[in-house]
Amino acid sequence: MIKTKRKISGMSAILLPLVSDTTVDWDGFDSHVKRTFDAGLVPAINMDTGYGNLIDDQTRSETLRRTQAIASGRNYVAGAFVADCEGASFAKDAYCRSIEQIQSFSGTPIIFQSYGLAHQSDAAIIDNYQVIASYADQFYAFELGNMFAPFGNIYSLDVYEQLMAIDACLGAKHSSLSRQLEWQRLLLRDRVRPDFKVLTGNDLAIDMVIYGSDYLLGLSTFAPDAFAVRDKMWESGDERFFELNDLLQYLGTFAFRRPVPAYKHDAAMFLKRRNQIETDLTYPGSPERPQSDIDVLQQVIDDLNIFLPN
Repeated sequence: MIKTKRKISGMSAILLPLVSDTTVDWDGFDSHVKRTFDAGLVPAINMDTGYGNLIDDQTRSETLRRTQAIASGRNYVAGAFVADCEGASFAKDAYCRSIEQIQSFSGTPIIFQSYGLAHQSDAAIIDNYQVIASYADQFYAFELGNMFAPFGNIYSLDVYEQLMAIDACLGAKHSSLSRQLEWQRLLLRDRVRPDFKVLTGNDLAIDMVIYGSDYLLGLSTFAPDAFAVRDKMWESGDERFFELNDLLQYLGTFAFRRPVPAYKHDAAMFLKRRNQIETDLTYPGSPERPQSDIDVLQQVIDDLNIFLPN
């Protein structure tokens, strides 16, 4: 199952840095997006790492506007999030507005699940994605385990195969934290639609890329440059891939411990220690880590520097 010397496609969820309360560190945001592009990764805007479920529409539009300007024609992706409640019907108009907003800034939507989209019969779920395809030129789907969010749902393999039959659907982020479920999707992808991207969202198993997954991770926001070096090592057959991957996985295991959403505070601490953002503040409503995390994060930074160009 291992696919050696494969070019890995990496997408990195962008942290939204702050200077105070809900005031965004726009210089830090711009620099973070630029560094991600320069590393060869695709920035993913307004994901969970960017507090996509907490920010207001004005902030959302500004992140898209700035990313479009920095991209200068390069591809980027952005989360299309629609809030609803259990038992809700599919919010077609709300998804349409979110998709249109992203596309108006030349981004490709990643469709967050909601109760109305993902908690229906298999046939209704596919019908909903067909509706999305009628609005979106291209898009990525998103499977989210309900350990992350109550509106998440991991689809049956039959639904996944029907998703692959939608031409506008370029791939799907898979966040079940299950290697077995992801391996099943990779086998199905290889048989049915080899160009379909299985984007691992498993920050606890970032080596899924050696089996054929690509990735869209929150962990890579800590160090997109290190992920880019790791990916090039795999493509070239450099055995140091495993040593660097182990170090990045240690960072992921540490940062994504319970409560998992507090990884964003670790990310802010990490980027501040690298002098890449002004503060380690998190958005109101997001859990925090103890300041003692800084000692561990600094050790990881020091160890990563061995692999990174001066």
